[in-house]
Amino acid sequence: MAVNEVFRVSKMNHDHDLDLKSMSVDQLWSLRETIASVLAPKITTEKERLERRLRELGLSDAKAAKKPTQARRPYPKVHPKYRNPDRPTETWAGRGKQPRWINAQLRSGKKLEDFKIEPSSDRRRRGTIR
Repeated sequence: MAVNEVFRVSKMNHDHDLDLKSMSVDQLWSLRETIASVLAPKITTEKERLERRLRELGLSDAKAAKKPTQARRPYPKVHPKYRNPDRPTETWAGRGKQPRWINAQLRSGKKLEDFKIEPSSDRRRRGTIR
């Protein structure tokens, strides 16, 4: 609703027309506090009613209403496939966004294969057993 709309408010059995646009900040703040004080007990009452209904349905609290979460399956460790020759501690598994060092090297004319890590003999053996 637009601020310049006129709202009808019933207070103590008297009807008052309120033009929100013409009200001062203090008057608007007072109106907001009045509305909040009227809404608070109504919200509490409604919340209690809903919690009572959940108990009747056999759900003790709101957390029980959520779907049970299943554990994610375990993912295997991804070994790095590429190594930065300037800083050997920087590696990349070939997944996701390319690191800056790979982008810089590729822009300078090198190929991705230039950074390939040779698999260790242990990993090579495990790969052939499968």
